[in-house]
Amino acid sequence: MECKKGAPVGVFDSGVGGLTVVREIIRQLPDENIVYFGDTARVPYGSKSPKTVIRFSEQIIRFLKTKQVKAIVIACNTASALALDTVRDKFDVPILGVVSPGARAAVAVTQKQKIGVVGTDATVRSGVYTQVIHRMDPQIQVIEKACPLFVPLVEEGFKEHVVTQEIIEYYLESLRATDIDAMILGCTHYPLLRSRIRAYMGEEIQIVNPAYETAADLKALLKEQNMDNDSTDASGSRYEFYVSDMAEKFRQFANTVMPFDVPETNVVNIEDF
Repeated sequence: MECKKGAPVGVFDSGVGGLTVVREIIRQLPDENIVYFGDTARVPYGSKSPKTVIRFSEQIIRFLKTKQVKAIVIACNTASALALDTVRDKFDVPILGVVSPGARAAVAVTQKQKIGVVGTDATVRSGVYTQVIHRMDPQIQVIEKACPLFVPLVEEGFKEHVVTQEIIEYYLESLRATDIDAMILGCTHYPLLRSRIRAYMGEEIQIVNPAYETAADLKALLKEQNMDNDSTDASGSRYEFYVSDMAEKFRQFANTVMPFDVPETNVVNIEDF
């Protein structure tokens, strides 16, 4: 394979949640160029069928490949759970998901061998976290809980709203009553509610954000395949943002998540891919 060091990394999600992964990649790999795609026309993925999520993921990967990306991060737990194996077999580019890195981190921190997972309906229905954790340690008890309203609350900018607190309590009351000591935020939108979730669940529970672990895995992969961007290009790293709808709304929200002002966001007709 020819040297692709300066080529960008592709990152995609159903909406704005994947920006939590981008933020972490920028922190750990400041020299990498990034192309982000948020499927804002078709969010949320958590209520869609596996077949649909696979089709959406394939379209987005075909789009990202037009940007000559050297690796792709599926910054969406639902798509990681339902589409990762299929797209890895289909495309000739390294593809990482967010499930295994998050599971590994939770297995490392649990003392009681009891892990909670919160995610979308589709992620929880797939049972993927339980499967992955049990491959690492079959003794661990995993309790998965679907929290489908968290995504629209985040997308609508309701992080600080009183209704969000009520929904956190509604969904997490049963988990709080268990004796888990680690909890995976199994959707990339959920870290944006992390402080409120932590306040409700209590300090003794380790909250695992898979974004951090995923960025570390990406760093290791690029280094291992000699694709890490070590050029000392004075112009700095380039970030491009694409969405399938509502570019301005996305940009405004992204500015509350990212450590810099998000440049112009372009709309792509993703159904063309």
